[in-house]
Amino acid sequence: MNTASGVRLAIDIGGTFTDTVLMDSASRVLATTKTPTTPDAPARAALEGAQQVLGRAGCGWGQVSAFIHGTTLATNALIERRGARVATITTAGFRDILEIAYERRYSQYATNIEKPDLIVPRKHALTIGGRMDAQGREIAPLDESAVASLVDTLRHEGIEAVAICLLHSYANPAHELRLADLLRAAMPELVLSLSHDVSPEAREFDRLCTTIANAYIQPLMSVYLADIQTRFAAQGLQCPVLMMTAGGGMTTLETASRLPIRLVESGPAGGAILAARLAAESDVAEVLSFDMGGTTAKLALIDDFRPQMSRKFEISRAARFVKGSGMPVRIPVIEMIEIGAGGGSIASVDSLGRVAVGPHSAGSVPGPVGFGKGGTEATVTDADIALGYIDPDRFAEGRLRIDRSASEAALATRIGSTLDLDAGGAATAVTEIVDESMASAARMHAVESGKNLLDRVMIAFGGNGPLHATRLARRAGVGRILVPRDPGVGSAVGFLFAPVSFEIIRSHYTTLDGLDVAALNTLLATMLDEATAVVRAGAPDGQLHERRVAFMRYKGQGHEIEIALANAPVEPSDIAALKAAFEAEYSRQFGRRVPGMTIEVLNWGLSVSSDAPAVSAPASKPARRVVTAPQTRSIWCNVTDRWCDAGLFMREALKPGDQLTGPALIIEPQTTTLVTADFGAEIDMQGNIWLHQIAAEDMR
Repeated sequence: MNTASGVRLAIDIGGTFTDTVLMDSASRVLATTKTPTTPDAPARAALEGAQQVLGRAGCGWGQVSAFIHGTTLATNALIERRGARVATITTAGFRDILEIAYERRYSQYATNIEKPDLIVPRKHALTIGGRMDAQGREIAPLDESAVASLVDTLRHEGIEAVAICLLHSYANPAHELRLADLLRAAMPELVLSLSHDVSPEAREFDRLCTTIANAYIQPLMSVYLADIQTRFAAQGLQCPVLMMTAGGGMTTLETASRLPIRLVESGPAGGAILAARLAAESDVAEVLSFDMGGTTAKLALIDDFRPQMSRKFEISRAARFVKGSGMPVRIPVIEMIEIGAGGGSIASVDSLGRVAVGPHSAGSVPGPVGFGKGGTEATVTDADIALGYIDPDRFAEGRLRIDRSASEAALATRIGSTLDLDAGGAATAVTEIVDESMASAARMHAVESGKNLLDRVMIAFGGNGPLHATRLARRAGVGRILVPRDPGVGSAVGFLFAPVSFEIIRSHYTTLDGLDVAALNTLLATMLDEATAVVRAGAPDGQLHERRVAFMRYKGQGHEIEIALANAPVEPSDIAALKAAFEAEYSRQFGRRVPGMTIEVLNWGLSVSSDAPAVSAPASKPARRVVTAPQTRSIWCNVTDRWCDAGLFMREALKPGDQLTGPALIIEPQTTTLVTADFGAEIDMQGNIWLHQIAAEDMR
């Protein structure tokens, strides 16, 4: 992607705010802004933000050489169940794939277990005759005579989209393709998602769920993406619109419209890309990425400058944090944990007299009470306002006026009246709960990943990340924090550092001893052609990078581990090295290998990506000097449990090498960094804020 001749634009539509960033070809941020998200027409807020940053930078639409966009629309449509009316068509005899699922309960002893909502009721689960075997050989032909009956049912039930998932279509999609042709001929308006295109992997339940999710949001996302393209083209945008994906790369609008499920969690992925880049620039190998926005908080682990990846995640878990209680989706995704803990998260008191925060959010409309836009429920932001952490005169670039007394009244009424607390006590209770919830999520994510938080650096961003970073770090056992430049729009900044990329994972079962090298190389060549075509549509020039992996296991095991392959055709002589690599990785993860066991390969993966902007080398440390605050502000100190005077610093006035100690507030247009009394702060050569915990004896 050639950006030397112009500026690059990134827009991240969140649940509360829409973040916009304009960057030049040298990766310098020219302008940023946050505009309230417009849920009724998300493209409107996106266009408003773009117009603001272009105006501030003095640029025209014709100068925009790249436009990268991420949105929560796909995620929210799945969570809020605002998608199309979907039916499934599976192979005869497999109607109850959704009902059977994994043949186990996610909570063995829960008497009132709530099953995950898998979108499609049984009456909309249809079947058709025909059968392929696991090698892709036709056992029985597709029953084309049954299509007329299927069409009648689809019309009678008012079905808008169909998820087609026929047995073993990942090995041979001929039946799915033929069925799709017949349905399109009879019902041209019907939206179709085919499992061999959406998720060409074995495991019918996961593949069906992924295809359902894709079909469910496809009509909505197609309309939205067309609206984005039309609105921005009318303004004079000439470059293609690229969409951020859950895997941390970019793809074209055409691919996004066909596979909108890959856009789920696209905004948080941008934040993880930013954190990985900052880790590389700072030469920090182990990082905890912390992105706290208005609706949710996202935490991700980054090792050796690469976010932890996954091939599967769950949507709308019925039981919070419990694996298996949600709808499984198999796509390449940056692995992270996300909880309903943002600035707009609503606080309440439950039936047992406990303070609860989230997962519901006040969003941008009506928003927190202190915003004066009609909100009546006390939120996390209201608590931060009441505790003095947010300066009413400088919040949101001065475009939002903060009413502290309204926030205090809401906290006293909604929380304090039940617990016999004043507004300050209620605010403290809310912040303590939300910070502990985030710390608990971070600890759980680390333990599930077999990682340790103690030696990690936290990279904090998002509109509320820097405000809560030290409080979260103290609970999670993290001693150092990095707050980057422009942290309030961190995910959007991350978009501009992502490559155009596409990943394909295909099932092709074989034992290692019985590997047909010629057949495998044919499969990989086909995958390479498909991925390259998608990437070249968004990055027509420049070098491409390829990554190949095999997903291997011992025979009889239920899950695989990822083993890297050379970016070249596989030779028979490579099999011994592949076996050695698998056994070494298996030993690393599980402590020992299993001698004499047959090794299987279930899936093969291939990704193609364009060049990402080069990472700057770590800069030398500047000369240090202690700075004092020009003014102070009264805030609640959660270290000493009393009100105290905190120094007020404008971030733009701080220079490399400046040092200060808490309590202090470092204020910038879109967020505030809270330096609690047990932390100090220092500015590095890139303008990042480094926060470090101060030992108790040094605080005296």
